[in-house]
Amino acid sequence: MKKCALITGASGGIGRAIALRLASDGFDIAACYNTDEQSAAELGSELRKLGANYRLYKADVADYEQVKNIFTDAAEYFGGVSVLVNNAGMAQQKLFTDISEEEFDRICAVNFKSVYNCCKFAVPYMVSQKSGAVINVSSMWGVCGASCETVYSATKAAVIGFSKALARELAPSGIRVNCIAPGAIDTKMNNNLSDADKADFANEIPMGRFGTPEEIAGIVSFLAGKDSAYITAQVITADGGLI
Repeated sequence: MKKCALITGASGGIGRAIALRLASDGFDIAACYNTDEQSAAELGSELRKLGANYRLYKADVADYEQVKNIFTDAAEYFGGVSVLVNNAGMAQQKLFTDISEEEFDRICAVNFKSVYNCCKFAVPYMVSQKSGAVINVSSMWGVCGASCETVYSATKAAVIGFSKALARELAPSGIRVNCIAPGAIDTKMNNNLSDADKADFANEIPMGRFGTPEEIAGIVSFLAGKDSAYITAQVITADGGLI
């Protein structure tokens, strides 16, 4: 039986690349998105072209009940989720003193509570199978922190701590938990930057350029596959040498 990979934030640049790469690797795909209907439809079209068995789920993964419904359906349709990629996230650039309580709560919910929610429902099946892989997408700012991205950095640091702790807890059950901390990746999330700002930022990166979603997807492919069978509790920082 083919294994199913569930990807959150699948309509975005990195999530889309991950879904397509894992489909190419032979996984069934459960692709979750929240608001971008057009991008989700385009992803579905690309998955069909690959001949993938897939299902699109529209849901707010920060909402516990909505996540429960996704995993209930995925269990019935795919038989269970063997690989979980927690990729959904939101960024914010703002002075700390200007961040409202509502904004704080929302960023924490999307970037961190969603990871808890999805793991809560994925892990029991993985434990029953004595195998599985959880891959959490953090950020280089979760490693070193970023000015004017205080809450974002904190949530991404929480994802790293959560991943390391859960990895040690689940290792005896044959489940691996790892984390990816991308640097500047060429996605819509950076559309707020002007071309000049992007060029200045790229000049600060030792490799001299932004990364691509496909490069992050390649790391996910490795962590989801058998070649990483002895790797767990690790954080792979893919930032072109910036930090």
